[in-house]
Amino acid sequence: MAESMKGLHRTHRCAEVVGAGEGAFVTVMGWVQRSRNKGGIIFTDLRDRSGILQIVFEEDKCGTAVFERAAGLRAEYCIAVEGTLEKREAPNKQIATGEYEVVAKTLRILSESEVPPFPIEENTKTREELRLKYRFLDLRRPDIQKNIMTRSKIATETRAFLAENGFLEIETPTLIKSTPEGARDYLVPSRVHPGTMYALPQSPQLLKQLLMCSGYDRYFQLARCYRDEDLRADRQPEFTQIDMELSFVDVDDVIDVNERLMQRLFKSVLNVDLQIPFRRMTWQDAMDQYGSDKPDLRFGMKLHDVTDLVRGCGFGVFTGAIEAGGTVRGINAEGQGGMPRKKIDALVEYAKTYGAKGLAYIALQEDGNVKSSFAKFMKPEEMDALVKAMDGKPGDLLLFAADKKKVVWDVLGALRLEIGRQLGLMKKDDYQFLWVTEFPLLEWSDEENRFKAMHHPFTMPMEEDWDKIDSDPGAVRAKAYDIVLNGTEIGGGSVRIHQADIQEKMFEVLGLTREVAEQRFGFLLEAFKYGVPPHAGLAYGLDRVVMLMVGADTIRDVIAFPKVKDASDMMMNAPDTVEKKQLDELAIRFTTDQE
Repeated sequence: MAESMKGLHRTHRCAEVVGAGEGAFVTVMGWVQRSRNKGGIIFTDLRDRSGILQIVFEEDKCGTAVFERAAGLRAEYCIAVEGTLEKREAPNKQIATGEYEVVAKTLRILSESEVPPFPIEENTKTREELRLKYRFLDLRRPDIQKNIMTRSKIATETRAFLAENGFLEIETPTLIKSTPEGARDYLVPSRVHPGTMYALPQSPQLLKQLLMCSGYDRYFQLARCYRDEDLRADRQPEFTQIDMELSFVDVDDVIDVNERLMQRLFKSVLNVDLQIPFRRMTWQDAMDQYGSDKPDLRFGMKLHDVTDLVRGCGFGVFTGAIEAGGTVRGINAEGQGGMPRKKIDALVEYAKTYGAKGLAYIALQEDGNVKSSFAKFMKPEEMDALVKAMDGKPGDLLLFAADKKKVVWDVLGALRLEIGRQLGLMKKDDYQFLWVTEFPLLEWSDEENRFKAMHHPFTMPMEEDWDKIDSDPGAVRAKAYDIVLNGTEIGGGSVRIHQADIQEKMFEVLGLTREVAEQRFGFLLEAFKYGVPPHAGLAYGLDRVVMLMVGADTIRDVIAFPKVKDASDMMMNAPDTVEKKQLDELAIRFTTDQE
């Protein structure tokens, strides 16, 4: 039977009792991790968010009634214990409180527990689906609790740093106007205005630009954002951004404050000293060297462009791709020349998932022999030149892709990462930051047969490229920048357009008529008539930052109540049906409704 808290006051969390000193009388509360009855003595491990503390029940010290209740303790019972802090005869170096134990005087069972569906322990092997169904129990696991507490510290440090640097925390609304130009919006029907919808914000982009128009100079918030898109390990339908905007700044100003923010977070949270400034690389160089706009710099294996070298060779796969306007590039997996054919074939199949028709390879054996999938089509001098261009040496494996440039980038970029994973080249505590700059302003959409903004329609083009906006829109670079950590984009931003004529031209290039632009963004265009300051901003995915800082494999391990791949909540069973009365009030009827 559950007992009340009346008259009790917790004096310490479990791991805090060490500071009380030997002989202190303490009151601790938490959950039973396990309990061991050794006959005349009972050892109970008590757990709370701070750690584990051993409680000792001895009948001659706590009395028969307390001892008998202690004998009935089971895993996950919630209890309160009063007792004396004493040194342990046999210290446990595996836990922070291992030199001490509490010799109990009183025990209250605050609530009992059924047998949990899985053990509450670190590094559990329990299926994620079961853990997420019982997320309230999963959140008791020490490793998950550490992640959530680290997240809280990161948020607190972020707020402190930005406040110290002149930023104001300002909340923006989460019921806004739908401005479709990006991912799909989550829509919310209005009861008061039948037939109309609010949208949940994909980001506070337009609102923070309006705050700059309003003179607030430096803004930030930890903003909840929503995107109705397909999920993956580092993506959720709702997420948190560290969102900021600054007035009277250019690219270097935004980069400076954010490098110092990262330096502060890593020092205060992980005690890791980051050296700034971080490395910078243009988008073009990142794609050419790594096949990715978010390259992982923890290892080498750069792409080599051998298009010109093999242009007139006898291998039709290479020459055919080049004649079709494509490219031939390769990577050197150093020391992997002895890779078994079965593993090479597996890499070929992996490459096909990224659009490759196949892979060509040269395996340089340590004994000087060469195994290749295409050597018979090449002259010896052509092979020698190709190996030299790839910096190949005995023991190396050279892999080549030939296709359209984007396909080759995608294939070799993914293949480089896969080989890096297989070889253990990605150390989680090796933090390699990078700024990727000068993104293309626009990208062509075959599906919509028009140019789309690579970031968003409010990104400033580079001044020196603006004269190409009509003649060669795809060649215009943007004053945009992403911050990348270990192959993951953790944040991105840009200098914004603050001139009305450039903004109107951007809408025109994107195929938006003046009427459509006015309908979607009229409030922004109106603000642009009243003295807009030059401004720029950046937003981090807080969940991704935390994931990388704690070494988690997925952002689901750093979010209290995450969704699964189909955007559903397994614990709450959401989304779910609602009563017909609720739908009627909103004038909504589903096409799946039956008569």
